[in-house]
Amino acid sequence: MKNYWLFNENVIYVIKRISQGFLTLLLASMLSFAIIQLAPGDYLDNLRQNPTISQETLEELKIRFGLDKPPLQQYWLWFKQVITEFDFGQSFVYSRSVSSLILERIPATLLLAFSSIIITWAIALPLGIISAVKQNTFTDRVLRVISYFGQGFPSFITALLLLILAQNLVPIFPIGGMTSINYDELSWWGKVRDIAWHMILPTIALSITSFAGLQRLTRGQLLDVLKQDYIQTARAKGLPENQVLYIHALRNAINPLITLLGFEFASLLSGSFISEYFFNWPGLGRLILQAVQAQDLYLVMASLMMGATMLIIGNLVADLLLKVVDPRIKLDNIDR
Repeated sequence: MKNYWLFNENVIYVIKRISQGFLTLLLASMLSFAIIQLAPGDYLDNLRQNPTISQETLEELKIRFGLDKPPLQQYWLWFKQVITEFDFGQSFVYSRSVSSLILERIPATLLLAFSSIIITWAIALPLGIISAVKQNTFTDRVLRVISYFGQGFPSFITALLLLILAQNLVPIFPIGGMTSINYDELSWWGKVRDIAWHMILPTIALSITSFAGLQRLTRGQLLDVLKQDYIQTARAKGLPENQVLYIHALRNAINPLITLLGFEFASLLSGSFISEYFFNWPGLGRLILQAVQAQDLYLVMASLMMGATMLIIGNLVADLLLKVVDPRIKLDNIDR
């Protein structure tokens, strides 16, 4: 009976958060469309600079893309199309549906994002724990210097240095693309290894800043928990230090880190364009950057909605993980 009640509570909470998410997406779409409209010029401004394109052609394109309509009407037509047909419109640059472009690119970006999260957490958590346990020792100071250095290092500098390293010092690493020239000729396992080999440098470039911040946060949270009275009581009872650290202390220190995971997942979409640009990775980051530069209206709108959706999903997953890690947490209290 208790398990049934917990299941119903979780389902009700998920439905509630999804409903709130739809409202958030609606408001985000309105705000995004308004900001795009306030930006000077449009996609056709770039074409007007081409003397080979006649005024009649420009007018035809204006009508074809719906840019001849008032902004409110443009938004309403786009919104109605998304709701009724799940169609985000046509890309001006690619002359293809926006949905097909995003579906084509999103696997590459998600692959890079998930690998970055796994590597970041696999390195940052142990180093943060070691730094906290060995507080104010030489090891702690070295790890803190590494975290400060990592946080203060811009992602584009990291990517550039890795490119130089790959080209001059360690030429065994591929410096661009997602696959090799002979990718189609490889076996299934060979294709997996080829993609993994191409992922090494962009994943490292994407992970360094995140890893440094997470390491510092882990250290700070664990130090705060280790000072609590119940930790001192557990030690006084003669419990092994590993049990005190990993069962009692870390279990409570990790809650804020799980909350951070939801925001980190969404930020990887916006931050991945640096790695994708430098390493020629065929993901959403490059596509979004090109869309913004070309003022490809509907592709920009779809990418912004994608970012907002990832933030909503990331926060929902983080809340559910908090419930799994600490069953004492009430889901209804998380929103308050």
